[in-house]
This record gives sequence, C-alpha cells and structure tokens, in this order.
Amino acid sequence: MIDIIPHDSGITELRIARPPVNLIDVGVLKSLRHALAEAARTGQRGIILSGAPGVFSSGVDVAALVGGDYEAVREYWQQVFLLASEMALSRQPIFAAITGHCMAAGALLAVFCDYRIMAQGPWQVGLNEVRVGVALPDCFQVAVRRVVGALQAERLLVFGRLLSPQQALEVNLVDELAEPSQVVARTRERLQELLSVPPQALVSTRAIARRDLRDVFADVDALPVDDFVDAFLQPETQQALRRVASRLRQPAAAAAQ
Repeated sequence: MIDIIPHDSGITELRIARPPVNLIDVGVLKSLRHALAEAARTGQRGIILSGAPGVFSSGVDVAALVGGDYEAVREYWQQVFLLASEMALSRQPIFAAITGHCMAAGALLAVFCDYRIMAQGPWQVGLNEVRVGVALPDCFQVAVRRVVGALQAERLLVFGRLLSPQQALEVNLVDELAEPSQVVARTRERLQELLSVPPQALVSTRAIARRDLRDVFADVDALPVDDFVDAFLQPETQQALRRVASRLRQPAAAAAQ
C-alpha cells in the first residue's frame, strides 16, 4: 500500500501504491502513519509523498464506507484526523510530488505538505468533497486557507472546484509544475535545497511559520471526529456517496468524485 524508497541526503519517499487509482482506505492511512513515525525514529531529514504515474490519489475509498457500521466509519475518519495531525506537527519537512489526478482526500494530504510540485498534463486537483455531500470541518479548512488564502479556499471548497495543474499553480494550490517524468526528481531537488539550510535555523523558522497549523492540531482529543462521522452517516450524504462509489474504480472517474 505504501512503497518506501530511500534517497540520498536523509530523504525518504513514501509512494502511495494502491492501484488502479490509489484510493485511500484505512490500510493506506495506517501505513502512512507508521512510515512517517519510522522516518522520524530513524532520523530521516525529509519526506517525499508521491503516487503512481497519472494518479497521486483519487481520494477516499468511498465504496468501503457506504453503509458501514458506525465503528468502522469512525475508525476510518479517526485515522484521517490522526494522520493530518501528525503531518501538521511533523518535525521533518514533507514535500508532495503530485504525479497526476489528486482528488478530495488526496488533495487534503497534499495541502498538509510543506511544498507541492504537480505533473503537467490532463490531470485535475481539488477538494471536491461538497459534491458528494461531505462538509470539511474547520480544522481542515484552516489548512486549505493558509495555502491559497481565504477567498480562494471558499471558492474551491464551496463549489467543489477541480483545477488543471496550471489553474492550481495560479491560485497557489501547488507551488510548481514539472514534466511527469521529472516530478519526483524535481521534488527531491527542492527538498534537498531546503535541507541545505542550517538545521537549527530551519527547524525554528519552520515551526514559527507553521504555528497556526500546529496549534489547530496540537490537541488530538479536541478534533471533531465524532461530529464529522455523524454528518458523514446522514442519509443524504450516504445517498450521494452511493452514486459515486461504483465509478471510483475507473481512472477516468477520478474527476467525478
């Protein structure tokens, strides 16, 4: 589910590997959390989060959650909140190599990274949860606002807009574009550039710069997991999710989530 690829300079690449479209299930979430913890434990200096050629992640594995019992659904979303918290609090910079389509939960993971480089091509990226009846809680919207600004965050979230790579660059949802074959290499170069800064200055400056995000996720027990799960299990939301669940396994359907 997660390929762990060592690079030079104390960098580890965590590649989401759940074909065909890298849907995020509870196994992917737990594997990512474990890999991040292991990278910290072994003293890795930086992380690259990547996907497969043409698809970074098409988002939540909706089919696994439609009609699920409360405890199973809560376990899934608790893992999402915990992963977001750990990314927000990470002492290691995390850079996203967005290798293709990047939808919903996939885009949310990218937002929590320090820097995002996306492949040029016929891909789409966006936080389109509203289109399947899901309202992102404020703790996640804070992460989006700090990346693109308040007005653009409102447009992206309320309309559920999906953007081309160039459009994403124009609103700062991604920081750079690269040729598809060069996305990971370019991301590694940028991360190595960051890691060349004197370590203590980097750690201190980054902690100050990301303090707003860290503060929101510092108290895991205060995150609104139960409220979110209750809303997710509402009949209207479940009905909307059923309409898309059968399409998510097809790459071309990534844009429909």
